[in-house]
Amino acid sequence: MKVIVFGATGSVGALAVERLLAQGHGVTAFARRVETLENSHPRLRTVAGDAKDPAAVSAAVAGHDAVVVALGAGAARRNRIRSVGTANVISAMKAHNVQRLVCQTTLGAGESWANLNLFWKYVMFGLLLRPAFLDHELQEQLVRESGLDWTIVRPGAFTDEPADGAYRVDFPASERGLSLHISRADVAAFLARCLAGPDFLHRAVSISH
Repeated sequence: MKVIVFGATGSVGALAVERLLAQGHGVTAFARRVETLENSHPRLRTVAGDAKDPAAVSAAVAGHDAVVVALGAGAARRNRIRSVGTANVISAMKAHNVQRLVCQTTLGAGESWANLNLFWKYVMFGLLLRPAFLDHELQEQLVRESGLDWTIVRPGAFTDEPADGAYRVDFPASERGLSLHISRADVAAFLARCLAGPDFLHRAVSISH
């Protein structure tokens, strides 16, 4: 499968690129600064571009079988890269007849808000990360309304622990006792897993320890 990853130099995106390559896919890494991607695999192609640029996104998506969106704004809390970039990706996929989309958002979006504790509801997403959270909400709305073969992945807060595969998957909004954390490596592995079959098609899937 030919897969393009948007946000390929981010902390999750770069690991997703590695995981997809390990699974035998041909991978295109799209990011503003692809030179920072420390990977010279023969099945890896890099494209420098801004996800906010519709023309650049459209040109990059052409010829692929699937798209992984792992866009992040870094320290820029009010940057709308997630929703704007995802809207451009969706338009490009429709233009080039690419159907499969896997999009990483966040635990707390949509009905998974009920999984959060008071700290995450009222301090992190209610105050400190409010603009980023709202951008994730809009991002999910765009994906759900896209008409594509989509999967939304909602991870808990990231850690740098090694992947252990022992996290909970697809739990309901009523689930309690979660740590609300998951390693970046486990998130990347799950993004790649979603492309392996139809198990989570047209689903928003929460993952967390």
